[in-house]
Amino acid sequence: MGHQLIGQALGGKTFKMKFGHHGGNHPVRDDRTGRVDISAQNHNYAVDPESLPEGVQVTHINLNDQSCAGLVFPKMKLMSLQYHPESSPGPHDSDLAFGEFVELMKSNRL
Repeated sequence: MGHQLIGQALGGKTFKMKFGHHGGNHPVRDDRTGRVDISAQNHNYAVDPESLPEGVQVTHINLNDQSCAGLVFPKMKLMSLQYHPESSPGPHDSDLAFGEFVELMKSNRL
């Protein structure tokens, strides 16, 4: 739900999905690299990418239905994913996401 809340906090809208995403084995593509990860998901709502403000970049797409599965907003040093990287269905598919988060935190130390 954090991804959805971030989308709304940025001024975007969410919508109820017809079936939602539940369970493992959801393919998600990182559009920045073309890499496809296998993810575990459990949600019924999605962020509408067309409603996001300028500067917010959709980074990940669910390949089953093309819904927004990740975004970044460099201006606010923010990233989010619409799946559970900690559940590791890949089992190491989401390691890059955690690495990206750690690097984001390191680069923004006070």
